Amino acid sequence: MINPTEQPLSAYTQIRNVLPPGEFFTVEQGKEFSTLEIAYETYGELNEKRDNAILLLHALSGDAHVKSHGPDDLMGWWEYFVGPGAAIDTDRFFVICSNVIGGCRGSLGPASIDPQTGKPYGLKFPVITIQDMVRAQRLLVNSLGIEKLYAVVGGSMGGMQALEWSLTFPDLVEKVVPIATTARLSSQSMAFDVVGRHAIMSDPLFNDGNYYDSKDTRISGLSLARMIAHITYLSEDSMNYKFGRKLQKSDRLKFNFDTEFQVESYLHYQGQKFVSRFDANSYLYITKAMSYFDLHSRANDDLAKVFANARSQFFIVTYLSDWLFPPEQGREIVNAIRNNGLHVSYVNIPMMFGHDSFLLDEEYLPQVVKEFLYEGRDDI
Repeated sequence: MINPTEQPLSAYTQIRNVLPPGEFFTVEQGKEFSTLEIAYETYGELNEKRDNAILLLHALSGDAHVKSHGPDDLMGWWEYFVGPGAAIDTDRFFVICSNVIGGCRGSLGPASIDPQTGKPYGLKFPVITIQDMVRAQRLLVNSLGIEKLYAVVGGSMGGMQALEWSLTFPDLVEKVVPIATTARLSSQSMAFDVVGRHAIMSDPLFNDGNYYDSKDTRISGLSLARMIAHITYLSEDSMNYKFGRKLQKSDRLKFNFDTEFQVESYLHYQGQKFVSRFDANSYLYITKAMSYFDLHSRANDDLAKVFANARSQFFIVTYLSDWLFPPEQGREIVNAIRNNGLHVSYVNIPMMFGHDSFLLDEEYLPQVVKEFLYEGRDDI
């Protein structure tokens, strides 16, 4: 079997140690690293003023490969959104996208080698936070010789990172675009992740996270976790539109437990595809980081106070059919920012595809994001 952590990266993915010599990276939990390898890709050119850099921030299952570099390259996870003339125009902007720490696509994570043992960290890797991810990204940006970002843009977990950038480094980013995100997970959202993690850790092949030397590293519990999560990414309308109660191969019910309905087949496919490219341990760490993300708790549940020191311009985007991170969660972020007298724009897009809409919206999202990025910048 193929180890998902050994799947080939794009030929354009670079990996570098972003720590200056003699320095350490310390995560919130307290663990120190003397080496911090980050996988990243860049698109476009940095201008002479070095003020046209945009950092794209991926969702849970994404990586550094946001856009294909040519016809022979792998497709990226936000293909339509980035490129010449696109919303993130690579003829105008220098675009950076990196794999988060804790991930399994080149950046430091549980599959990385522990120098003390010579084996993968597994569950000995420290629990990480969204802020840890952002602080690592800042070191990457520094290593590229960029002092300030023009914008950070991200959806879902990437939106959490975008919000964190505006709070942890308020003077280092001009524009912030959090899309289909939240200031904290609801208990319902957390519950889906809890069940997913339990499915992984209950799998006999999981072996307390020490499965990297096994012949088969494709943990079936990860497939189940992905199937559960994928349901939350869709809306009832989109599922009815795609599948309804249509049968997969027959026009008659079999009255057994085989895969009969199209929705069953689709979820099985999504689960199996995910297992072949993602690491089960990374799924545990990243979903846990999302659970720990709670901006409300930083100021006794007064979200406005959390943004008191923010300096960026914000554009908050929600989707009407998103029941994982519903529009009211986006609006509470808008109100908190507005209460501090900051520049904030907001749009709620009426698409039917649920939380995944931001990855599918090739019409409205590119238009409104492009307008926001160009606002006030005639020189770009």
